[in-house]
Amino acid sequence: MDFRELSHIMAIAKYKNITKAAESLYLTQPTLSKTLKTLEAEVGQPLFRRLGNKYIPTYAGERYIERAQEILQLKKELDQEMGDIISKNEGVLKIGFPAMRSTYMLPCTLPIFRSLYPEVRILIREEMSDVLVRLIQEGEIDLAFFNRFENDKDIDYTIMSREELLLVVSKENPLCGMGVKMHGCKYPHMDLRLLSDQNVIMQVPGQRTRSITDRIFKNAGMEPNIILETGNIQAEAELAARNFGVAFITETHLKHVACTDRLAFFSVGKPNTTVDFVAAYRMNSYIPYHAQEYMKIVKEFT
Repeated sequence: MDFRELSHIMAIAKYKNITKAAESLYLTQPTLSKTLKTLEAEVGQPLFRRLGNKYIPTYAGERYIERAQEILQLKKELDQEMGDIISKNEGVLKIGFPAMRSTYMLPCTLPIFRSLYPEVRILIREEMSDVLVRLIQEGEIDLAFFNRFENDKDIDYTIMSREELLLVVSKENPLCGMGVKMHGCKYPHMDLRLLSDQNVIMQVPGQRTRSITDRIFKNAGMEPNIILETGNIQAEAELAARNFGVAFITETHLKHVACTDRLAFFSVGKPNTTVDFVAAYRMNSYIPYHAQEYMKIVKEFT
């Protein structure tokens, strides 16, 4: 068994098809089939069940794939660490951001990073937070930045900053006169029960702000009247400014939207709701040197 064989088995598991797996590895289908047959003979049992052209892992195959993924991840981390020792000025940095964060964070942080490490190639993935978590777990990216909702499996975090989730309301909405001063709140506090007859604009499931907002309403024993779900926070703020509905947006995002002069902001929760903006990476894994350096830049910016 070697790393090449492990990669071959992982490709079959990924594509569930021997031909597609072979194409991804730049091998012929008979070559990959022979590798699989030889390996199954070595372990003494089949690793995949053949259902037509589909390859489904057996129980032994599932355990093999799980361990193979761990071994390949350790090999990747070892290569990264050795590369860092040899030279701290070259490499590839794979990072992920939710789309709204990337629009204002990348222009402020990447030029600084590039000035320090001009030879490092940067690959950016813009996805919803739940997708970024999966990409970290699968080793597809080195780290990602998003709001933490709950601890995710096999993920560690470094807190970059803490921010408040705010209720965002048009200044034309009668709700604006219903906020009250409350100890511990930076903004007037709004009782969620006052939203019973309000249309609510929500972010789409999979975004962390949506998960946090759902929990706020659940804790209040309320079912919001959702008029629209959108992944576009800029549009969400603009619609709220036009009194299309009320919305929930974090403080940092609101610094980068153009309609804040037409909006009023309120704390919600007990007495408010704060979220951690974090750098996320694989648990118990080596964080590449350039990833550590980029984290420092992001922390300074936030």
